[in-house]
Amino acid sequence: MAAISAAMVKELRERTQLGMMECKKALQESDGDIEKAIEEMRKNSGMKAAKKAGRTAAEGVVVARVAEDGSYGVLVEVNSETDFAARDESFLGFVNTVSEKVFSEKLTDVEAVMAGELSSAREALVQKIGENISLRRIEIAYADNGVVGSYTHSNSKIAVLVSLQAGETELAKDIAMHVAAVNPQVNKPEEMDEAAVNAEKEIIKAQPDMAGKPEAIIEKMMTGRIKKFLKENSLVEQVFVKNPEVTVGQLAKDAGADIQGFIRFEVGEGIEVEEVDFATEVAAQLKA
Repeated sequence: MAAISAAMVKELRERTQLGMMECKKALQESDGDIEKAIEEMRKNSGMKAAKKAGRTAAEGVVVARVAEDGSYGVLVEVNSETDFAARDESFLGFVNTVSEKVFSEKLTDVEAVMAGELSSAREALVQKIGENISLRRIEIAYADNGVVGSYTHSNSKIAVLVSLQAGETELAKDIAMHVAAVNPQVNKPEEMDEAAVNAEKEIIKAQPDMAGKPEAIIEKMMTGRIKKFLKENSLVEQVFVKNPEVTVGQLAKDAGADIQGFIRFEVGEGIEVEEVDFATEVAAQLKA
């Protein structure tokens, strides 16, 4: 069984707002897997949702660049170890050079981008800043008889590309801003991964109000809740953040456009960072 640290219990408490002992027990039963623990707690306690992890897993910036004619756009994420380094002018200059190469040559392979001069530039930057610097990922979006628009949040931590069939760049930019704010999982309901739908069904079945009901009633309630789940997590079905009177899909349709897809980068998402207890670390060093 995995060791359950105080930091893991603290994170689970912050994300679920449930008691310490309940969180510790859930972590023990899930062998230290926080996401699995949350899923089981949702099943067992009727908890509706959990907060996202409060701590950013990695630092750095994301950059979006779009061609003047809107025919394509690129997203790039470059990571540093601290936010302080991510605001350094030398770091930002390196990011600009990387994104320019990706944009001009339409490269998607990280190793190809970092070959040659950029490899040397990275090494020099690591020596200067004293932190590990890495180009993490690249994505390119193309427009099929339409345009690509982008939005980058002011802190350069979130960037989005949206591809439209027909429509205008400003419309694509508005939709990209919505994606940055609301973070939908998919473009259209039918694109939702089957595993995600099945996982949600299991959570719904485990809710207290499902207990003892006939199978036909459970199935009817399940259908309605899955429909709501898909609506809440699909871009075209979401209420547009700048105008709650229309959905994003209707917004595009009214402008004679269709949303082909989107790509959203958030700095550090999916990267796990080891929690360091500095007090314990110092005490251990003094004892040694």
